[in-house]
Amino acid sequence: MNATPSPDMTRHSPSDVEHLDVLIVGAGLSGIAAAHYVRTDCPWASYAVLEAREALGGTWDLFRYPGIRSDSDMFTFGYSFRPWKRPEAIAKGETILAYLQETASEEGIDRHIRFDTRVIAADWSTEDARWSVTVEDTVSGERTTLTCSFYINCTGYYRYDHGYQPDFPGRDAYQGTFIHPQHWPEGLDVDGKTVVVIGSGATAVTLVPALARRAAHVTMLQRSPTYIASVPSTNPIASRLRKILPSRYRDGGVRWALALSSQGFYQLSQRRPDLVKRMLRRGIERQLPDGYDIDRHFAPSYDPWDQRLCTVPDGDLFGALRDGSTSVITDTIDTFTATGIRLRSGQHLDADIVVSATGLDLLFLGGTELSVDGVPVKVTDRLTYKGMMLEGVPNLALVIGYTNASWTLKAELTCGYTTRLLNHLRDTGLRQCTPVNDDPSLADQPLLGLASGYIQRAADRMPKQGSKAPWLVHQSYLRDYRAMKRSDLNDRVMQFTNPVPIPARNPDLEPA
Repeated sequence: MNATPSPDMTRHSPSDVEHLDVLIVGAGLSGIAAAHYVRTDCPWASYAVLEAREALGGTWDLFRYPGIRSDSDMFTFGYSFRPWKRPEAIAKGETILAYLQETASEEGIDRHIRFDTRVIAADWSTEDARWSVTVEDTVSGERTTLTCSFYINCTGYYRYDHGYQPDFPGRDAYQGTFIHPQHWPEGLDVDGKTVVVIGSGATAVTLVPALARRAAHVTMLQRSPTYIASVPSTNPIASRLRKILPSRYRDGGVRWALALSSQGFYQLSQRRPDLVKRMLRRGIERQLPDGYDIDRHFAPSYDPWDQRLCTVPDGDLFGALRDGSTSVITDTIDTFTATGIRLRSGQHLDADIVVSATGLDLLFLGGTELSVDGVPVKVTDRLTYKGMMLEGVPNLALVIGYTNASWTLKAELTCGYTTRLLNHLRDTGLRQCTPVNDDPSLADQPLLGLASGYIQRAADRMPKQGSKAPWLVHQSYLRDYRAMKRSDLNDRVMQFTNPVPIPARNPDLEPA
């Protein structure tokens, strides 16, 4: 008597499993870019985009807190293949989301997105030269399997289900409204309320002036200061170049000018930190009243760009400080009380609403369990090749943007390099590309070279970078442009293997 196969075995049998040439995971800024490059550079490839949430946009759909905006200029944050045409350099979150939605719709990418689909695990089979990917329907909980020849991970490294939340003493005693910006409640009424925002990073300096327009008073409570620079909401360099450059060079010229200027400022910060400190301080002095305690509230103990520099368009944070709707307090929390927060100094801050803008939590690969030929991959033991692939892991690209410039600049370079690999495999009849490290002199170091708290907390969950190219992450658009657009794919590190098997002979089909 023949045994009846289980439903699971039937569903996952080879004849029933869907196969794609390329699988893109994540439908945010990076995922849409990856889909664009696959469809334009590799028109022969079948592809799908898997998105765990019910909408595209990633960060720009998830985060809904007041004032959310880009922290890089939109001329480099926008796509090179769909240049940013609006005048503002710093854009609101809803404007960025609309831009992503329009891009996906115009190119037909949205028809390839499968929403409510989370990747649970991915295992590479060398014999089959393909990934076997376990996915879960986030609505029904049903799990299925599909396969792909190349896997592009576009989930970034932020954890979407929750942000970082310290264990504040006495937190349960507080009877007011307590919020983390990552899960901002729809319709929250702040009119006439007293608000305390805990934190001093990009989220805090965005929230504070936005809340101050409606709240009775907003206090930014910080344990230590952050470098903050006021930037014009309309970039004068971009405006000037748009007027003088011929139309065919206009968008590219603006993009390159702003990319190089941001990189130049980063390099100046690394090489002449004291000079940059003085420049930033002079900018703050022009924004604040005489006698303001800048040393206490706006003079960090670290050098510029050891952590990400915060920008405020048209100095809106400083304007809120000048008009009295906002104050900054630099202190540490002793305990929460029923009505607010008591500080170590003894001061008590009354608060109807407390916003814990205490940072993000990181999650590599969106939490996917990765394995090669059934052997789990311990990503913390792997180096990254050109900041976009994992040592010893075939046919897997990671789209990770810059920490010191617009995310999109590096994301597009990665997507373009990935399609170069895909076309090379197709042209040569090979099926596997694997970065292999055989250099014993390489030293490893943290992947993301910032001292920011959210990066340091997750260092033990991230892969590493090496001490020299191609394992070194440059954080430089100019150097990466050369390394990823102008370099030979055959660099003695990337190994192309696994030729397409020759079909078995069938004597019945051969001529007599």
